[in-house]
Amino acid sequence: MFARDALSYAALPLPDRVEMSDDQMLAAAEAFHDTMRRRHTVRDYSDRPVPRAVIEACIRTAGTAPSGANHQPWQFVAVADPALKARIREEAEEEERRFYAGGAGDEWIKALEPIGTNAVKEHLTVAPWLIVVFAQRWGQFDDGTRYKNYYVPESVNIATGFLLAALHHAGLCALTHTPNPMRFLNDALGRPASEKPTMIIAVGHPTEEATVPEVAKIKKPLDQIASFAE
Repeated sequence: MFARDALSYAALPLPDRVEMSDDQMLAAAEAFHDTMRRRHTVRDYSDRPVPRAVIEACIRTAGTAPSGANHQPWQFVAVADPALKARIREEAEEEERRFYAGGAGDEWIKALEPIGTNAVKEHLTVAPWLIVVFAQRWGQFDDGTRYKNYYVPESVNIATGFLLAALHHAGLCALTHTPNPMRFLNDALGRPASEKPTMIIAVGHPTEEATVPEVAKIKKPLDQIASFAE
């Protein structure tokens, strides 16, 4: 927790510095790309348990992400309790039914057709863990005084990306789920008004029969996602 009387600048030598040659950098970058291109969003989960220690390690990785003013404006709530997962699924599916019944609009529903989704979210109860991501709009000093957080969406998004990469690196599958609205998650998980839920991530192992949509394997080539000004 931040202390109001300890907000001063102190410089440290860069720790954990890694020196690589150009060839080593390219090899490392290509190896990481090869790892991440094998990450898939999965909806078919087995009931194989995942040790809490693995989830903790992945969340610690997320906690190393950069953030505005280093305020680290995130909270990750890991849920394994079956009754709580069932409550989250029930309330999420209620929102999803409204979404698919017309709340989303025809264009959005049409865009989702190749993905094959619907209002049934079985993964929310079958996956051994749900990690709910919250963005902290403000924090508190050790004396209870409120302070503002900065670049909250950007910071939380980066940390969530770290988390997804860590889960994949640990051999797990993950599915990001964003019912709208998500305020019910504050009540279900006892989170304060200062926190805004941004995502539910189902985490676990795929079934032997797990599939992915064919369209999910179609990724834009580099020349469509990047440009270079040299």
